[in-house]
Amino acid sequence: MARVGRRTVLAGVAAGLLAGAFGSTAFAADKVTVGVLRFVSSGGLYLAVERGHFAAEGLEVELKFFEAAQPIAVAIASGDAEFGLTGITAGSLNLAGKGGLKIVASQGAEKKGFIGNQLVASNEAFGRGLDKPEKLAGATVAISQVGSTFHYQFGQIAAAKGFELSKISMKPLQSLPNMVAAVKTSQVDATILPTHIAGPMVDRGEAKIIAALSDIADYQYGALFAAPKAVAEKRDVVQRFVRAYQKGLADYGASLMRSDAGGKRVADEAAATAATQIAKYVYPSDPPAEGAAKVIASAPYCDPTGKLDLAGIEAQIAWYKSEKLVDAGVDAKAFVDLSFTR
Repeated sequence: MARVGRRTVLAGVAAGLLAGAFGSTAFAADKVTVGVLRFVSSGGLYLAVERGHFAAEGLEVELKFFEAAQPIAVAIASGDAEFGLTGITAGSLNLAGKGGLKIVASQGAEKKGFIGNQLVASNEAFGRGLDKPEKLAGATVAISQVGSTFHYQFGQIAAAKGFELSKISMKPLQSLPNMVAAVKTSQVDATILPTHIAGPMVDRGEAKIIAALSDIADYQYGALFAAPKAVAEKRDVVQRFVRAYQKGLADYGASLMRSDAGGKRVADEAAATAATQIAKYVYPSDPPAEGAAKVIASAPYCDPTGKLDLAGIEAQIAWYKSEKLVDAGVDAKAFVDLSFTR
């Protein structure tokens, strides 16, 4: 009896070895490329990479870094990336309206009570009295591109403060580094920047913060974009990607979206661990502890489930259409796929 048992065990071991040998090819990870910015608002993605959520879903993720949102949308539409995590812009909406993009989950948002983008003034403009959002009428401001999230947020400021957007002179400078440089050297009076960029600038004495955009309007500015071909032909891959990303978002929320009784951001061990993992991508040149401190201080709101605000996206489309930046036929329902985050 013992002899039969031994043979059975040996046969099982042999079968296992053979299965492993053949299975290494049969179950090779699906490779996907993701276009992304070095923003804290993409922290859910970075945590999903660092904590093995994508690997657990059988995905090998390559991150491709960009300096602005629109090139990411173009990379997806052209087939250079399967996914992109970035802001919703007029350009990306037009591409989506033509069948070049799908929106399958959310990213960052302006939400009352949470840190978000900051309206900053150059030291020179602040010295001349530009210390409130309502004083932007007549100012020159930097944006990345016409139709960018920054453009839209200046529109929100103008509407909230009761003046025409045309009163602001906008200079599209194509990238965040160019926008930062323009404010530092007073080539423009103001700009809008993520807190993780604005905060250190203020600490170095290079600019002044005028207002937090989350105090002006709620606004889901970021999304996870996917190539329509991937959604149609590799739906299982998209489902697994979104599922892993959602786990990263849940980790982000549980670690970085907590406040104490006094409303101050909790900075305990869980926050420090998550922030260090995110800082690896957002602040690659900083010492880990320094980068982590910046992440904790500037982490914006992200829906922990990746749920999309369809009504908010439709409101953005309507505004861009009113500015003649989005084609009249663009309809969110044609490219916003809510099924992945239900």
